[in-house]
Amino acid sequence: MSGRITRNLQGRCLTLIIDNEEHGNAVSDDMARELADLLDAAADEADLVVLTGAGGDFCSGRMSMGKRSGVQPQALDRRRKTEVIFRCYDAFRASPVPVIGVVRGRAHGFGYAIAGLCDITLAASSATFQIPEMAHNILPTMVMSALIDRMSAKELAYLVYSNREIDAATARTYGVVSEVVPDAGLEAACETLTTAMLKTPRAALMGVKEYLRSAPDMPMRGAVDFAQNLHATINSSNEMLKQQDHATKDQQ
Repeated sequence: MSGRITRNLQGRCLTLIIDNEEHGNAVSDDMARELADLLDAAADEADLVVLTGAGGDFCSGRMSMGKRSGVQPQALDRRRKTEVIFRCYDAFRASPVPVIGVVRGRAHGFGYAIAGLCDITLAASSATFQIPEMAHNILPTMVMSALIDRMSAKELAYLVYSNREIDAATARTYGVVSEVVPDAGLEAACETLTTAMLKTPRAALMGVKEYLRSAPDMPMRGAVDFAQNLHATINSSNEMLKQQDHATKDQQ
């Protein structure tokens, strides 16, 4: 297998590193499968996931980009082959714990998709984002499916048709990046964010993720009712009550 996903668990935070630096951290199907497996299992041991790339890039795309075999597969075979990518995309959304993307260098193609799928994405000011599939005569609906609820249709269409490479500041205006940070301060910004989040009880971290995953697809009345239910359920849990007791004692 070319490349791998490296994992590092420290306390309640699991860091996953796309490690294929020789190829700009391009991801093979095996790596996408491994990433999905790790995200699926993350909540068993961690309350928070940080996803980043080794070296100077986040992820430059898929290893198979632009490559053609001599025999074109039938539609059903092609669909089966791409299931690993859609499953990887689903793993970001399905993860019960929040996922933070930390982007430096290139986030292109598949890299753009997973940067957008992270619940929070921090990007170095020099990072670049691109959907280059059309330049390789590939219909990019796989990437588009990951971003359709993250960007406006006009912005997504523009990036797909133009093949334009955008900077981190523009990616933030498009809703893919949460915060742009000077390159030298990216790791510190991630540490500050994870420290703040890990002060929050696990139930609350997961409750926010659950609400953001489901509420946008609900009618307004349903989204409000769901918020009321989660508010009562989570805030009355032992995890939250214990944290509130600790906070009260610290203030006294």
